[in-house]
Parts: sequence; C-alpha cells; structure tokens
Amino acid sequence: MQLSTFVASVLAVTASAAPTYPTVTVANAGSAIDTLGSLSGYFNLVADKVKAVKSYGMAPVCDLSQAKMPLDGQLPSPAKGLKLAHVAIGRGTQNYTCDTSKPSSAPVATGAVATLFNGSCIAAMYPDLIERIPGMAVHFPLSDANKLGPASLAESGHHYFTADGTPFFDLRTPNQDIGEAPCAKNSSAPAPSLSAKGQLGENAVPWLRLTTIEGATHKMKEVYRTTTAGGSAPATCQGMDAEFEVQYATLYWFWAGDIEEDDA
Repeated sequence: MQLSTFVASVLAVTASAAPTYPTVTVANAGSAIDTLGSLSGYFNLVADKVKAVKSYGMAPVCDLSQAKMPLDGQLPSPAKGLKLAHVAIGRGTQNYTCDTSKPSSAPVATGAVATLFNGSCIAAMYPDLIERIPGMAVHFPLSDANKLGPASLAESGHHYFTADGTPFFDLRTPNQDIGEAPCAKNSSAPAPSLSAKGQLGENAVPWLRLTTIEGATHKMKEVYRTTTAGGSAPATCQGMDAEFEVQYATLYWFWAGDIEEDDA
C-alpha cells in the first residue's frame, strides 16, 4: 500500500493556487474555541508532514503493523491472532428519537450513518495526525463530506444500521474490497475528558469494541471506534424533535484474521 493519497492531499495545502475547502460550521460561541483549536492543530501537523513528505525520494510504503490504536486503558485489546486490516475515518451522524410528550425523558439512540474514508497510511506513518482528524472533520458540513474538509481522502465505504438494528460496515468500493462487517457491541468506554466536541458543543460519544457476527467477509473479526468527536445527545428531550441527528466523527479500526484459542 502506498501513501500516494495522503501525499497528494497534504501537498495540495502548499499548491500555488489556493484550494477551495468547505465552510467550517461553528454554530455557537461556546464551540468556537474548540473548533479553532482542532483546526489549527490539524493544519500545523499537516505543514510538518508536508516537509517530511518532500524529503522522501519516493513514496514510503504503509506498514499497518506500525499503527498504534489508542485504547485509553479501558477497552479490551484485540483478540490474539488478529491483525489490523484497515483504519477508516468516519464522518456522519448519530441518530436519536424522543418522546415529545415527555420532555424530561432521555433521548433514545437509534443508530448511525457515516461515510468512511481511508486513513490507513496516515495511521501507519503519522499517528499524531490521524488523531487530529476527527476533531477537524466534525466541523465541516456533511454536504462536503466527500472531501472530508481539506484532507481529500479516498472513500473506503459506509457505516449504517440495518433494519433489525445491526451496526454494519460496508468496505467495498469500485477500487477495493476490504470486506463487510455486521457487528454486535462487545464493550464500551467513556470518551476521554479532553475529546473534541461537536458543532453545538456536544460531548464525544463513547469508544466501542464491536465483534462481527454471521455474514462478515475477509475474516473480519473486530471493529473499534476510538478518538470520537461529538455525537452525543442532550441529557433530556426538552426542545428536541421526535427524531434528530447529531454530527460526529471518529476513527474505526478493523481487525481481521484467525483468532487463536488459548491453551486449556
């Protein structure tokens, strides 16, 4: 796997003609500082990586064994025998419903929808940069999600929930077939306290470990959701519609292989 996609995207930042990027969404003053902090940190790192990429005589090879998935000490590690197969940046919405007759009741989560972007090479070579992307991406409108802000990363698939409520990852595109992963939740952990907030200052949704169920392909076994930004619902349904969405971004880590059984 080559870093050509990432090289092209970071070098675009230094092109002589100023590129056109999506408008940043800052919905209130409370989230403005968080937004600017996320974006400035992202662009500062991009500038550093541009210098590094220019110093290479050829595009470096991406080695996913070098990628380091953050678990924050709370989620279980991947099962023995599995290897990291793909890293995706997810940008979409967490979806909720409310009983409008009971404004003091809590919203109910009904699933999520997201476009997945290929972040494997960035994760392998620039872990500091991949960790910044969700906090940047959540502030760009979904109408421009195919650009993922200034990153211009290639799509690697989509995430959604099936009619029976199963979280599903479809990592098939005209250019690659990484696999399909219907999943069930295995464990969760609160997002770290300093996680990036959403467009309206929403807290980050929890980190997750998912395990695949029947129908998974290419030996896909586990999916982790880490480095979340935004996505959480308000504490109550006061003032909310019967159905509503909350913008979020995150990193998804896909693990595949044959799980090794522990000796009895």
